[in-house]
Amino acid sequence: MLLQEKAELVEAATQQLRARSISFDVPLVIRLVRYIRIPRRMKLPCSRRGVFARDRETCQYCGAQPGRAQLTMDHVVPRSQGGATTWENVVTACRDCNHRKGGRTPEQANMQLLTTPRQPQYVAFALLGEIERHDVWRKYAFG
Repeated sequence: MLLQEKAELVEAATQQLRARSISFDVPLVIRLVRYIRIPRRMKLPCSRRGVFARDRETCQYCGAQPGRAQLTMDHVVPRSQGGATTWENVVTACRDCNHRKGGRTPEQANMQLLTTPRQPQYVAFALLGEIERHDVWRKYAFG
């Protein structure tokens, strides 16, 4: 979009993208030259990254935030009991809670979910987890 002049560079990283005869700053923030309509409701594929973003990298059983490397994606109704990998059936869980729950439902394991899992309604939700990773984005995302 920058090369086609459909967007303008607002903020850039210190790194550069280099080609044979040209180099560009790595964009961190761009501004669209004209409005591009984004569909409000769009079917998003259920993915590990998406589930972690929806749950804000928080275990949905104990509330811990041990970091992405220590988190797992847990099926509320286990696959062994016919559970599918859908937005409504997967949650973020820490390794300890996922191990404790095992191949049981939360009721069978006497564990309670902090929130009911559901499909995100807007495409922009996918960015919410990423905004917190880049300080420069905060002033644009939260006004």
